[in-house]
Amino acid sequence: MTKQWVAPRPGGSDVFELVDVEVPAPGPGEVTVRVRAAGMNPADAKHTRHGDPADFPVPIGYELAGVVSAVGPDTGIASGPVAVGDEVLAFRVSGGWTEEITLPAADVFAKPGSLGFAEAANLLLVGTTAADLIRVTDVQAGDTVLVHGASGAVGVSLLQQLHALGARVIGTASSANADTVRRFGGTWVAYGDGLEARVRELAASGVDVALDCVGSDEAVDVSLALVADRGRIATIAAFGRAPDAGITAIGGTQPDSAAFRDSVRARLIELAARGELVVPVARTFPLTEAPAALELLESGHPGGKIALLP
Repeated sequence: MTKQWVAPRPGGSDVFELVDVEVPAPGPGEVTVRVRAAGMNPADAKHTRHGDPADFPVPIGYELAGVVSAVGPDTGIASGPVAVGDEVLAFRVSGGWTEEITLPAADVFAKPGSLGFAEAANLLLVGTTAADLIRVTDVQAGDTVLVHGASGAVGVSLLQQLHALGARVIGTASSANADTVRRFGGTWVAYGDGLEARVRELAASGVDVALDCVGSDEAVDVSLALVADRGRIATIAAFGRAPDAGITAIGGTQPDSAAFRDSVRARLIELAARGELVVPVARTFPLTEAPAALELLESGHPGGKIALLP
């Protein structure tokens, strides 16, 4: 038996429960991982708020890092051969907030030795989301890109990936987070009244692409005002406004996005292994204290990624 957080019925984090579950032995194409850190994301609670009660309970958590404790017959992981004792990370999984779990080996990768477990457990959901935003807007070297919410988890990954592409990035954030934007290669600009004028002052040649990680009316309105081609505006948050505004809204359950995000996992791990994609971790919590960790995460200002440690 192992401890695992589940949503027993539709609802947010208020319905989550820590329960005992069986860990099945791995079959062909599966491995069992003893979890050392579980990643935390707003999507963990968002995706349980609605649905058919008959589909519950739903296990919580999409990504993790740990040590392989068992390997199914004739099985390798996505990055190659695997053995008991190997350090790995996994995404996209179902039920990562747990002590031990049996997973499809195709979603498991060798963990670079340069990455701690908490960092590795928080690399791929935000990393693949950021890469998907870059894909759908076709960012090229030399483009000027406006990132709304640049100091958040997806924003920080965007800053680094865009910088590596050779794009110039202007990132919105509060003054308290200005140094975060600058640290990862962006030019900081404060959000709030007058944002459009401030960006125009910074981007004398115009803005080619806008990527929205916030979903506010300000983010959408300023993007529409600054970017001539609406096909080069994308959001992961303003789903209500996107259709009427003619901009692209992406999510991990969309078939094209899901396939792309799976395809880019290995490349992002390689970038992180070389130190070119950093995952700032603000805090860690014991697995049993997931409610307190969620409260910090859902405050909107955790100061970096959060990990649960079984």
